[in-house]
Amino acid sequence: MKPIANAFYLRSIGLASLLWGALGPAFAQSVPAPQEVKPLWEIGAGALAVTQPAYPGAGTSTSRVFALPYVIYRGQFLRAEPNNVGLRAIKTPRYEFDIGFAGSVGSSANDVPARAGMADIGTLVEFGPRLKINLGDVSHGPSGIWVELPLRGVFDLSNGLANRGASFEPQLSFDLPLPGGWRGGGSVSAIFGSQKLNDTFYSVSASEATGLRPAYNAQPGLLATRATLAASRRLTPDLRVLGFVRLDSVAGAANSGSSLIEKSTGASVGLGLAYTFGRSQNAGTD
Repeated sequence: MKPIANAFYLRSIGLASLLWGALGPAFAQSVPAPQEVKPLWEIGAGALAVTQPAYPGAGTSTSRVFALPYVIYRGQFLRAEPNNVGLRAIKTPRYEFDIGFAGSVGSSANDVPARAGMADIGTLVEFGPRLKINLGDVSHGPSGIWVELPLRGVFDLSNGLANRGASFEPQLSFDLPLPGGWRGGGSVSAIFGSQKLNDTFYSVSASEATGLRPAYNAQPGLLATRATLAASRRLTPDLRVLGFVRLDSVAGAANSGSSLIEKSTGASVGLGLAYTFGRSQNAGTD
């Protein structure tokens, strides 16, 4: 693949990952219920307004509005789904193993007083393996409760895919039907970062130090714990409304001594719409 084509491919993967990073917490519960037939592919567009901390422990929140097209593909191996874009290598009723992408948007240091004069936190793309374990009764299809164990390298899409270390985020998730045609779900997780990843968020070099921001060398370990609740409802066969609330905590985290941590907890809220323009007549693979 030529360098220009390769860069375009990686940027396309990054944009897809970022879309799932923005819509994923709510969209993951907006797909058809387990007993419904899921089409092989869907094409649509999503819009989501989000308010979230600039990074775990930040005292400043940022607000963004996303409006991007999306593609869902449920092939036997190639998958493009909420929270993951990649290749599924193993699928049994109890276990799944895949290699995929995820992502998160960054923040400008100009928008975060605690980081004034420091480097921006770039748009981060994650790539690596994930093991998913279904914990419930799988005799009649996918269960409503599962554990995910993703281990991923982190790269800065805003800086030529510079290596930003690695993350490991064990997560317990669930989904269930709610009254009035709503579907809901949630998850709890712990995010562990390598030293390089934690450096990105919490290190302060000697040249960046001020009277209120002493020099600090970040340590590897717990970056944050996280809890998410999400819900969605189909307004029409093609239009869905969706939303989520997420709480992050850095209490007990490896770098709680950094001056860049201003609050031990932070909340994110998102509300949006997703519209499907077309879908396959053929059924996809669960």
